[in-house]
Amino acid sequence: MQSIGRTDIGRLRSTNQDAYVCGHLSDSVVYAVVCDGMGGASGGNIASTMAIRTITKRLTESYRKGMTIASMQHVLESAIAAANIEIYDEAAADPELRGMGTTLVLTIVIGDQVLVAHIGDSRAYVITADWEIEQITKDHSVVQQMVERGQITPEEAKNHPRRNFITRALGVADTVACDFAEFQLPKGAMVLCCSDGLSGLVDASEMVQIASTVKAADLPDRLIAAANRAGGSDNITVTIVTG
Repeated sequence: MQSIGRTDIGRLRSTNQDAYVCGHLSDSVVYAVVCDGMGGASGGNIASTMAIRTITKRLTESYRKGMTIASMQHVLESAIAAANIEIYDEAAADPELRGMGTTLVLTIVIGDQVLVAHIGDSRAYVITADWEIEQITKDHSVVQQMVERGQITPEEAKNHPRRNFITRALGVADTVACDFAEFQLPKGAMVLCCSDGLSGLVDASEMVQIASTVKAADLPDRLIAAANRAGGSDNITVTIVTG
């Protein structure tokens, strides 16, 4: 099992407000976390970094051999709540950081069982061994709500002026709701997590086409390169978890 990731500032931003971590909790348990900060150059970076640090600490301290996916979800709920209140309190204590927050997408694979947690518009996809791709998460965003109400089409959402307005973020309020997905990882499949610096510029069909031509270890770099070729208008972060 492996978990790998990369992040890139992109072509237009002066700072990188994304953060990520990949790691092992045991030989058969791997994880990856992607956060995309918001709230100004300093605030966004602080929020995403705090989230990564707190969640990683809680995961590594709480993991016990033999934990089930259900038990792991309880650990994650506690870790995410802790990260949320730490970011919220930090922002409340410093006027220059008011309103800072971050998206979150997190994958844990235990054997062939997968748990995905997410807040905001960073995404998780599954790419299968026969090169099909499925988006696991549903964006917490204004345009996603508009799509669900039938006000715009998914194609229109890609270029809508409010496409970057998210409806849920870690750290902007004293509590936050996190969505979870649990599923079995097909043999030979991988879970791809990314910030919207990738998904906003590279379609899922292009992601899977690139994935079919390279080793998993090289995929984050190749996807980041594709996003930069498409304009690189945002920070870009990609993680890959394989069973």
